[in-house]
Formats: sequence, structure tokens, C-alpha cells
Amino acid sequence: MLAMFCAAAMALPEDCRQVIVGTSDGWNSSHVKLSLLEKGPQGWMMVKGPFPARLGKSGLVWGRGVSSPPAEGPVKKEGDLRSPAGIFELGGVYGTVPVPNKKRSMPYRRITPRDMWVDDPSSPLYNQHFVLKHDPVTPWEFKQQMKLNDYAHSLKLFIRHNATGDQGRPVAGGGSSIFFHIWRRDGQAPTAGCTAMSEENLRAMIAWLDPSKHPLYILLPSREYLRLRKAWGLP
Repeated sequence: MLAMFCAAAMALPEDCRQVIVGTSDGWNSSHVKLSLLEKGPQGWMMVKGPFPARLGKSGLVWGRGVSSPPAEGPVKKEGDLRSPAGIFELGGVYGTVPVPNKKRSMPYRRITPRDMWVDDPSSPLYNQHFVLKHDPVTPWEFKQQMKLNDYAHSLKLFIRHNATGDQGRPVAGGGSSIFFHIWRRDGQAPTAGCTAMSEENLRAMIAWLDPSKHPLYILLPSREYLRLRKAWGLP
């Protein structure tokens, strides 16, 4: 599995100068340490971290992003309570709060009752954001509605797992709605597949991210990360 993943991933893109690195104790751990790294003239330097965060209740499984999942072995599925492992592009920031401190080029969407994020694998809009032209009225629309009255989802950043454009269109049932967001119960609770952290750390991360530096999220068990770090040129 590892060898196939190395071949698919090779190295980080040349223009990538920011990475969020997440490492867990193993595939079944819901605890992760995050570090923010930036590449300068002297190589990769730690900007912040490591700091604690939470993953899916059942741990990790290979996901679909910049890196392709192995040809064999477990891959992320809708509802499996696992966070996707691999290398991922980042999307925009969403929330119900006023515009957070961020780079001007980082998009922010203040969500309304009409904002949907589809987790229905049978829909052509699966794992995509769209805005209704009317207030939601059907059970399906209410189910797809982005969370409006949930502190943990009041500010979040899209992790582009199984997203349009990475490897074509999303794979139906391949996992949806994967975000960085605020953790629950001060970190005592796992997620359903997202990466959650304190609001302070999430806001600091959003403020630091610079789309012009092609930031990526690398999430792996520690053992796999240590084996791959040299090929990817990470500290």
C-alpha cells in the first residue's frame, strides 16, 4: 500500500510553500497533532505547532486528493467515521461569523439558510456547495443544509477530499463535507471525518494561510509520514 502511494504522490508541487501537517498515532486513532510549516530560502520552517486536534471517530483511511489512493486497500466512504489520509488542496472558508482575519485572496462565504452542502451520493451535486433560490422547504433540502446553529461549524475551511477538479468529479459515496472546524467539548469529542481544533488555533491557521503559496494539507499516521518525509522534502 505504501509503495503504491509513494509512486502516486511523488513530491509536493514546486510552488507549494505552505503545508499543514497532521500526524496521528495510527490508522485507528482519532487524535492528531497539527503543525503549520512554511518554505523559505532556508527550507521548511515551523510556524506554529504541534497543537492537538481531533479526527473521525474511527481514525483514518486513504482519501482522494492531490495524491491518488492505493489501487488496493481501504478508501474513504460516506459515513465510515474516518478522516481521509493523503495530500489535499484547500478550499474556501465558510461560517456564520463576521469575516475572520484572513488574506484578502482567501474566499469567505457567510452562510445563510439557503446554503447547501450535498452528502447525498445519488445527487449530481454530491460533495458540492450550492445556494438555493428559495428557503428550504423539502426534507431533502433541510438535510443538505449547512449547519447554521452549531458552534463547531460556525467557522470552517474546506478540505478538498473527493472534490470536483482534483481527479474529475466526486466519486459517489466516496466521502463528502470534509472540513477543518472548531472542536466539540474542548477536544473531548471526535468528529465524523473532519479535522477539528480549538477556535483559537483555527482562526490562527486561517489568518496564516496564503492561497498564493499553494497551501496543502498532509494527513497521515506518524509511521507513514516518517517514511515519506524525505521524498516530499519535509522536515
